[in-house]
Amino acid sequence: MPAPKRFPDRDEIGAVRQETDELEAGGQLDAPRRLAGRIMARRELGKLVFLDLVDRSGRIQLMCDTGRTGDVDVHLGDVVGVAGRPAKSRRGEPSLAVDELEVLARNTSPLPDTFHGLTDRETRYRKRYLDLLVNEDARELFLLRTRIVSAIRRYLDAEGFVEVETPVLQPRYGGAFAHPFVTHSNELDADLYLRIATELYLKRLVVGGLERVYEIGKDFRNESVSYKHQPEFTMLEWYEAYADYRDAMLRIETMLERVALEVLGTTVVTFRGHEVDLKAPWRRVAFVDSLEALELWTREEAELRAWLTERGVDIEADKDWTQLVDHAFSHFVEPSLIEPTMVYGHPVELSPFARTMDDDPSLSERFEFFAAGMELGNAYSEINDAETQQLRYEQQSEHVEGVPGDPDYVEALSYGMPPTAGLGLGIDRLAMLLSGRDAIRDVILFPTLRASASRDAGTTTGENGGGS
Repeated sequence: MPAPKRFPDRDEIGAVRQETDELEAGGQLDAPRRLAGRIMARRELGKLVFLDLVDRSGRIQLMCDTGRTGDVDVHLGDVVGVAGRPAKSRRGEPSLAVDELEVLARNTSPLPDTFHGLTDRETRYRKRYLDLLVNEDARELFLLRTRIVSAIRRYLDAEGFVEVETPVLQPRYGGAFAHPFVTHSNELDADLYLRIATELYLKRLVVGGLERVYEIGKDFRNESVSYKHQPEFTMLEWYEAYADYRDAMLRIETMLERVALEVLGTTVVTFRGHEVDLKAPWRRVAFVDSLEALELWTREEAELRAWLTERGVDIEADKDWTQLVDHAFSHFVEPSLIEPTMVYGHPVELSPFARTMDDDPSLSERFEFFAAGMELGNAYSEINDAETQQLRYEQQSEHVEGVPGDPDYVEALSYGMPPTAGLGLGIDRLAMLLSGRDAIRDVILFPTLRASASRDAGTTTGENGGGS
């Protein structure tokens, strides 16, 4: 007999458990309920069969009197549908007294230990379906991530931002310092790039009159992997006309405080052994001051190279001053930024899309924001003059691995873009921070992993890439 194709009018286990709160041990309600989920435990006592049923909302005990239900032909991992009445067992366990039970899908593979759960981290990443199936904390983590994204959308929507979608496949890559993934269109007979950022397309929309826009989507960077980097990652970017980087500072600290309160009920989180409070206002620190405090600020490449070498930093890959000063900051300053902090006023060489400071044209109206020693995102007062942007592109061409030019974007700016603040926030890193998970792979449902000879290489991709 084929399995049923549907199980309509289903109640959630969490709601039925709440209904049993008013019952005394051994009590039962009259209202019938229908539940469905996966069998995760089985116990027998005479003619009684006790099953643990799990769905997304929780776990409940099924009490099956075989005199009423007939033989209970179910195994661990089977998906079943049941009808019965909310009850409490004699020991006070929230239950459903089952009248009918039907198998909706058979499990034909052995489950991991359902008591201890799936504990091998590599298996949890490669077989996320098993991780979610047997580990309640995994399900709770990814539901938390969903609530985080929903809270961000609610905040931005309420503030008048419009959510949009921009191309993943792009004829030119830009918007960040990064190596792209390259693919090829057979129809167009042209190479295309997986986007490294959504920035330039979103700013085109501001030119077009969509004054507040945002996108939450995937970016791709063909770079290194670490506890906070993956080649495929999720970013929020927003652009707000008639605002500058100071407005973006206020908006991001307000939003993150509200998101934390909404999803956690508190602004205090613990990450990698550090307890931090995301409540606004956040600390502000100048980029130059942060390096001067460590006696590491200079615009002389040879001098900075010597200082870093003296302190045991491997600078072999750093080809110019721009890479050296960025390395100095990330190596010495970033790990110390435990308290939520905004670092502003980066050198213009590091900020090809940011306007300059009024009092120092060698520095930019840009800030990065950090918590618990990890960068969460980046923001600018955006260049809105086509001639200035073209000049920045030309300056970038003189640097090792500078940002490539984009003539169409420069042309878009020639039509006039309002003064605009732009911001990018790493969703994966925010999920790490709010959940207390140490590794970015923990908060991505299907992270990119190195192919293993002992596994089906067709289900994984090379673990040789990175992102923010």
